[in-house]
Amino acid sequence: MSGSHVTVLLIIFALLLLLFLFRFRLRRSPLLKELLRWSLAAILILSQLTLEIWYQGFGLWDIKNTLPLELCSLTLILSILMLVTKSRILYIFVFYAGICGALAALLTPNLAYAFPHFRFIQFFIAHGAIILSALYMSWIENEKLSFTSVPIGFVMLNVAAGFVWLINQMTGANYMFLSHKPDTPSILDLLGPYPFYIVMEEILALILFLMLYVLFFYLPWGAVNRVEERRVTNM
Repeated sequence: MSGSHVTVLLIIFALLLLLFLFRFRLRRSPLLKELLRWSLAAILILSQLTLEIWYQGFGLWDIKNTLPLELCSLTLILSILMLVTKSRILYIFVFYAGICGALAALLTPNLAYAFPHFRFIQFFIAHGAIILSALYMSWIENEKLSFTSVPIGFVMLNVAAGFVWLINQMTGANYMFLSHKPDTPSILDLLGPYPFYIVMEEILALILFLMLYVLFFYLPWGAVNRVEERRVTNM
């Protein structure tokens, strides 16, 4: 929670607020909607591409540390595919796992570089764009999820974790922190020792998925929002 950390969090929050406030105007303008969709996809692509170039340029590429197998790296790639294809199944995964993972990373970043280092800027742009992409699908493409999306998203998360665990076993890596906790302080420090914290992560993930569903698709304000949508559509 340094000054630069707080500042970038406020910037991301402001962008999310603007996305929400201008959602109806963006929906009514196919040009603006498409421009935003492809801009988010381009930001995500450039974010991952420049990171790979940086790894190679400074001799930092390492199969144990730099494959895109962290949860946020996976959701970043899937966010690109989601935006390009408007896939509903990818939206479920990105909405739940992407928002939860990126939000945790933004609040407790596992990052050794301070502003204005490239890695600091890339890290926050990438994670902020993941959340923006998920909420773009919710607020601009007007995607709605039912309660069944919660267990679907949870199963998808565990399938991804199982795949990453196999890669960890073959390479000796620690992607998604499935082998041990990160070296820097993180929310995992509150969940107990290995491997108990992985079980707690499962429980926490399910609770957070449920909270996201309730917040965005179940609470009464959602009904008020639908009435407002109909009013704006009929104007």
